[in-house]
Amino acid sequence: MADALPLSGKVALVTGAAGGIGYASALVLADAGADVALNDLQLTPRLEELARRITGLGRQALPLPVDIAEQSCVEAMVAETSQKLGRLDFLISTAVYSDREPFTTANMAGFRKTIDVSMWGSFFALRAAANQMIRQGQGGAVVIVSSPHAHVAFPSCMAYNMAKAAQDQMARTAGIELFPHRIRVNILHPGWTDTPGERKYFSEDELRRAEATLPAGRLARPEEIARAVLFLVDPASEYVNGVTLTVDGGLSLPWWSKRGSGSL
Repeated sequence: MADALPLSGKVALVTGAAGGIGYASALVLADAGADVALNDLQLTPRLEELARRITGLGRQALPLPVDIAEQSCVEAMVAETSQKLGRLDFLISTAVYSDREPFTTANMAGFRKTIDVSMWGSFFALRAAANQMIRQGQGGAVVIVSSPHAHVAFPSCMAYNMAKAAQDQMARTAGIELFPHRIRVNILHPGWTDTPGERKYFSEDELRRAEATLPAGRLARPEEIARAVLFLVDPASEYVNGVTLTVDGGLSLPWWSKRGSGSL
C-alpha cells in the first residue's frame, strides 16, 4: 500500500498565487496532497490555469480574487476558504507590490500601495488565518515569504525594504504568540528568483547578464523556493518555528556579497 501524501486532508491558502513563487507553491502543496485556496487581485487566465492544474492533480482548487490590502475582504476570504474547503491548515503569504524610485521623489500613491499590499496585506491574512486556526484547535503553519530586503537597504526600494522588515518582525512576534496554539510561523527569504514580477524592473537581457554575477550562475527557479515552503509546512517539521530560512544559492555568503549586488 502506498504511503499517504504528507499533506493529505489539509487545506492551504496561498496569497499572490498568480505570481511566480505563489504559483509554484500552490502546485507543490497540491502535489503533496493539500487542497488549495488561490488568492490574487483578479481572476486572471493564469489563476484559472493554476486552478485547472491543481484539480488535474485530484485536489480542490478555490480561486479567490481579493485585494488583500482590504481587511474586511481578507477576513471574508478566509471564511470562504474554511466554509468551502472545510478547514484551513496553512497560510502561504507571497502577495506583494513594489514601486521602485528614490524616496525623495517617489510617487506617494505607489509608495503607500507598496506598504498596503506587502505589509498590511500580509498582516491581515496572518491575523484572519490565525484566528481560523485557533478556532479549529488543531494547530497549523504559516510561511511568510519575505526577502533579504528586510535587512539589506537596497536603494530606490525604501517602501519595499520597510514592508519586508516589518513582515519579518510580524512573523517572529506571531511565532511567539501562536506557539501555545500549535501554530508555527516561519519566514522564507528567497534569493533572486526568475519570476514574471522581475520583468517589471529588468529586461530579459539584464536578467540573463545578472545570472552570471550569482554564485549559482543562474536565478532561482520558483519551484525551488516552493519546495522550501513545503518543508516549512510539512507536519514532519513541527519543531521548526520562528526561523528565517534563506534559499539564495549562496548569495548571502559574506565572501560573495562583496562582489556585486542585485535585486532580491
